[in-house]
Amino acid sequence: MSLSQAKTSILPLSEEQRRFQRVRVNLLGRYMLLDRREFPCQVTNMSPGGMALIAPVIGDKGEKVIAYVDHLGRLEGVITRLFQNGFAMSIGATSRKRDKLAAQLTWLANRHILDLPEDRRHGRVVPRNPKAHLVLPNGVNIACRVIDMSLSGAAVALTPDLLPPVGSVVTIGKTTGRVVRYIENGFAIEFSRMQHPDFLEENVTGT
Repeated sequence: MSLSQAKTSILPLSEEQRRFQRVRVNLLGRYMLLDRREFPCQVTNMSPGGMALIAPVIGDKGEKVIAYVDHLGRLEGVITRLFQNGFAMSIGATSRKRDKLAAQLTWLANRHILDLPEDRRHGRVVPRNPKAHLVLPNGVNIACRVIDMSLSGAAVALTPDLLPPVGSVVTIGKTTGRVVRYIENGFAIEFSRMQHPDFLEENVTGT
């Protein structure tokens, strides 16, 4: 269903669907509807049990959706309500996954209170598993090696013929960022959003 065909009234949620507290976020991602079409989206509020997306194409209530959200990875659920410029969906997850989402959402909601600098003053660490997947600006997915990383960026080893242009947007693991400079045998990437320290390695080098 196109945006112009979307219902303008918000359908009511049950108490069961609202049992989790929602927080305001600003996360980019993409989603896939039942017919396997994919579109970009922006998540505006979220809880461990559901989220609201601004989306260009809206499915039907009850339709299955698979979403890939920056820092959070793959989330599955069904459309629970529709509004003029998007929809809300449930999140089907185990108790462990919900606990992880709750921790990540707490981090996202309180970053401005923590007032952490988003630059190289963050301590850098060498990942236990340096192998990662990098998506280049042209959409090509290649293997790379993470030299080191921090909450705000990473140094990536890559052959000269594959180096993306400075200023281009790339995705490493589950994390999107911008190429800020070249280094010996690779390049440096600045993440678009600061990472949660508990999930840094998983988001950058995890599969």
